Amino acid sequence: MGIRDLADYPWDAVVPFRERAAEHPQGIVDLSIGSPVDPTPDVIRQALAEATDAHAYPQNIGTPALREAIVEWYARRRGVPDLIVDNVLPTVGSKELVALLPTLLGLGEGDIVVFPRVAYPTYEVGARVAGATPVAEDDPAAWPEGTKLIWINTPGNPDGRTWTVEELAAAVSRARELGAVLASDECYAELGWDGPWASEPVPSILDPRVTGAARSNLLSVYSLSKQSNLAGYRAAFVAGCARVIADLLMARKHLGLMMPAPVQQAMVVALGDDEHVATQKELYRARRDLLKPALRTAGFRIDGSEAGLYLWATEGRDAWESMGRLADLGILAGPGPFYGPDAAQHVRLALTAPLERIAEGARRLNAAVL
Repeated sequence: MGIRDLADYPWDAVVPFRERAAEHPQGIVDLSIGSPVDPTPDVIRQALAEATDAHAYPQNIGTPALREAIVEWYARRRGVPDLIVDNVLPTVGSKELVALLPTLLGLGEGDIVVFPRVAYPTYEVGARVAGATPVAEDDPAAWPEGTKLIWINTPGNPDGRTWTVEELAAAVSRARELGAVLASDECYAELGWDGPWASEPVPSILDPRVTGAARSNLLSVYSLSKQSNLAGYRAAFVAGCARVIADLLMARKHLGLMMPAPVQQAMVVALGDDEHVATQKELYRARRDLLKPALRTAGFRIDGSEAGLYLWATEGRDAWESMGRLADLGILAGPGPFYGPDAAQHVRLALTAPLERIAEGARRLNAAVL
């Protein structure tokens, strides 16, 4: 396996549905991609503007101020109080780390990379690029011998699945039995909605209740794209086992993977300001509160979705049929099959359209005839 084994880019298959939805007299309601539409907060934009005299090469490891800001953020927002700067590393967005982690860890033929059965496709892509064997499996007890890297995603994209402290601890225990690196993609952790996550923070893989104070081979991956509207900045980081972080840093130095200096300064400000994150969450909440009941009225069941940026919906029929029905209403969703064969009857709807368009989509769904 390798890069030549990659399938065609799947979103090309959505083009006909986009064209169909765009024919609606009141225009398209595009809920297919989770790309932020709200402005980057002024406090962050100002920090970026003030750092534009960036004549020297930036540091791969990140500035001392940024690394300290990441450490402080984990303590304040994620319940991880005992990190030091050796435990953290900025990355050029989180997708490049997800895609490159098997390669950066030196994995290849004969090594197994595990990822969720319903998952963001880049976990599998990263395994294939490295020449490793991808295995989709959610049950830690079924993670096979020979596994070298395990990805979990909590809260999940697309389904919003969120792991409890007890479930995370069981995953850590199994990863240690296997001697595997366990990487937790936690990019939607600030967006908890239902169940316990309505009143308590989503736990991190680095939470002491999970780790037993031993971080060996554990990584937490995070992005500021959603909570701070920084998708265009490519602002993310990884934290955890100091030994693995040091290995990643050495490989990234050789590859020239470094975050632009102005973005590093903007991240320092973003990580230190909780107010804009709370404001953004309420914008997403308002959209979710309109869209979720409208989907149910139109005959969809919402599965999972207790946290994260999406609603994971099904009519109990083939996802492409649901895509067509929604397109006839002028609504474009993301097809479940992009996220694995277990998602053949689901569609994903993002909360990243403006409120006016979400409201228009909800109106159409509420008026739809089953």
